Amino acid sequence: MTTQVVLTGTGVPHPRPGRAGAGTLVRCGDVALQFDAGRATVMRLAEAGVAPHALSALFVTHVHSDHVVALPDVAMTRWVQQQLGATGPLVVVAPEGTAARFVRRMLDPYDDDIALRRQHVGAGPVGVDLRPFPVPATPGPVWSSDDGHVRVLAVAVHHEPVADAVAYRVETPDGAVVISGDTRVCPEVERLAAGADVLVHEACRTTALAEVVAGTPFETIFSYHADTVPLGAMAARAGVPHVVLTHLIPPPDRPADADAFARDLRDGGYTGRVTVGEDLTTVTLGGRA
Repeated sequence: MTTQVVLTGTGVPHPRPGRAGAGTLVRCGDVALQFDAGRATVMRLAEAGVAPHALSALFVTHVHSDHVVALPDVAMTRWVQQQLGATGPLVVVAPEGTAARFVRRMLDPYDDDIALRRQHVGAGPVGVDLRPFPVPATPGPVWSSDDGHVRVLAVAVHHEPVADAVAYRVETPDGAVVISGDTRVCPEVERLAAGADVLVHEACRTTALAEVVAGTPFETIFSYHADTVPLGAMAARAGVPHVVLTHLIPPPDRPADADAFARDLRDGGYTGRVTVGEDLTTVTLGGRA
């Protein structure tokens, strides 16, 4: 098998050309797992060669609009595609609480459209198989492939005041990848990342921009995201050989801006491989690509 990690969106709530909303795709053989679904996720999946009807499951890290606004689009596009051949409902794995509640209600605004489409082409209801799980304080399994070759673990992270936020670890025969979601640098992700091959982590240049944002709303926003300097120290302690940065705050517009993110991790003591993500950045576990 070959396991690939594809960034389907590296952006933030403020739109930037070329950067879709938050999302990461992990592919291993016939298994395709999408983590979060920010704006334009369906388009990025199409560009990555994975249609919504081919997803094995979609995982939600937390409820912030920039991580879930395209989830209804994924579900409804899959439903429309299934009119050409059924593949079953979209499996959505989400922490119980605000995330699961969002999934339960997300199609309500589309009820008229769904009813009209069903009448017109005789389609069945939109299939969403919600699989909620209690937010675990220590890593625990939340999903596995039918053959058991791929499994996903989750653990609670610190994105307060957002409740019920989690990070995920995907384990495949090729290795392991950890996806942080949104969080401060925290010991939970450090433990989850121990022994992993790739850490996909959100990145905020808090230390570098502290004076610039002081006294502004961004100071509060930065306080519950991952400061890149402590992130470098955490990744070094966890022994992760490759860190892929995503959800970049502020989004880099020039190569020098991207280099600054990597330099922050170095300042924190990280000496491994750093990739400052762009949409559709692809990494193969084991460093083969």
